[in-house]
This record gives sequence, C-alpha cells and structure tokens, in this order.
Amino acid sequence: MTGAEHQSLGRVELLADADRPGGWLLTIDRIRQSYVDLDDPTYLDFEYVQALADVLDALPAGPLAVTHVGGGACTLARYVAATRPRSSQIVFEPDTALTALVRARLPMPRGSRIRIRPLDGRTGVTGLADASADVLVLDAFHGGRVPGELTTVEFLTDVARVLRADGIFLANIADGPPVTYTRRLLATVRAVLPHTLVIAEPAVRKGRRYGNVVVAASRTALPVAEVQRASARAAFPRTVTTGLAGGAKPLTDGDQMRSPQPPDAMWRIGTAEDDRMQDDALE
Repeated sequence: MTGAEHQSLGRVELLADADRPGGWLLTIDRIRQSYVDLDDPTYLDFEYVQALADVLDALPAGPLAVTHVGGGACTLARYVAATRPRSSQIVFEPDTALTALVRARLPMPRGSRIRIRPLDGRTGVTGLADASADVLVLDAFHGGRVPGELTTVEFLTDVARVLRADGIFLANIADGPPVTYTRRLLATVRAVLPHTLVIAEPAVRKGRRYGNVVVAASRTALPVAEVQRASARAAFPRTVTTGLAGGAKPLTDGDQMRSPQPPDAMWRIGTAEDDRMQDDALE
C-alpha cells in the first residue's frame, strides 16, 4: 500500500480502507494519525477519539464553539459538525502541506463551519478572544509525542482564559509505565482547571502498558456519570476516574516534559501494512 505521499513535518500517507469505501487512514512517518470516513463522519475508528466524543456527547444539546489544537484529518471536528450542526470550529494546524493534502483528498462536508488556521497551538490560542470557546481540544503530536510547550501551566492558563465559565479542556495524550507524564499533566491542569476526568483502558491507567489517555478538565463539575456509562459500553471498556495526580509537580515553560516515545510495534504501520487497508496510489 502506497497511498498519497508528500514532504511535510514527516512522510505523510493516506491509506484507503478496504472494508469501508469512505474510510481513510492518515499516517505520518508510518505513525497512525487520523481515521476519517467521508461517508459517515460519526464513525470513529480510534478508541481515544471515541473517548473524546463521549465527553462532548455528554454536554447539553446544541451547537458548540470548539477550538482544536492539532489538525490531522480533522476527525473530531467532522464529528462535531455532523452531530451538532451550526457549531463553529477553529483548527490550528501549522503543517500547511498536510492541510493542503487533507483539503484536496478528504474535503470537509459542505456547511461544516470548520476553519483551519496555519498556526501552532501556542500562537493560535494566544490570539483567541477571552471566553470564546465552549471546548478546547488538544490532540497534537510530533514524532508520536506531545510537544512539551502544549502541557505547561502557562499554556493551560491561556487555555482557561479562552474557555467560557463552564468550558471544557480536552486532551489526548499517550503514556506508559509508570504514567509519570500523566500524573504531571494532571497536576498541571488542576492548577488551572480543578475538576478533572481521566479516561483510559484499565491496563494503561494502572501503568501496565503504553496507550492513549484522555483528560477532561473544567472550572465546573464534569458529566462524570454520563461519561462512565458511555465508557462502559465501549467495545474495549475504558475506566473513568478523577484521580491519578498523586502529588506530582506541575509542568512549566521552564520545566517542560514531552510524552514518552511510543513503541514502534504498537503505533507504526509495518511494511506489510494492515490487512484491511489497500493500495491506493494518489496523484
């Protein structure tokens, strides 16, 4: 399987899903980044994206103002546009070559109101107005790791400024034993937004293996019960907890920490590729 390829922040490919006619997998340097179903934007192939969606689905009905730090193929933004029509969304994606490829091969639904801006997360959030977002989503990776400047007290303070009084910060990170990064991130988030939720598969939360961790945070109470019910119904049930920080030291601009390096065997597409993906050479 070759797919579409160009020079960007890494080797970017779009791989067609043989089992879903509208399904596409975006990879950068063979690391899975996004999965999009053009025919059904509510189909979420990645478990962590479903966990993010569970939190959004638990919020009161109606359109949302959502800011996304990290674009990829805009899977979650497409989901919000489909499930909450008239939502206004901003996506910060500094990789203009990646954005051009996504726009050309995976066009946004008509009327989706998704605006992609060629800015990094720190610069983009700094330029937003106070109390302008209901939700701010952090889902940004470089080389399979969350950049350190996107998980500091200083950045989270700016995020809190942009969020409305009952706004929610959502972050997808990745961690492994002994979940030191997750504990420090939670301590950082709680220094600014005291109400938190941690969503992860049990083995990841307990520090037994590497995987995705979704963090939700707000100034006000979060919909814990609703998220717990949705997580219990998942194909691979996830745990929802408000704990884990354990006295860890918050991260600052002067004491940054990137998420751990992911295991290649788990996150990278191999030379044989996944059986359900097929060759699709794109011009």
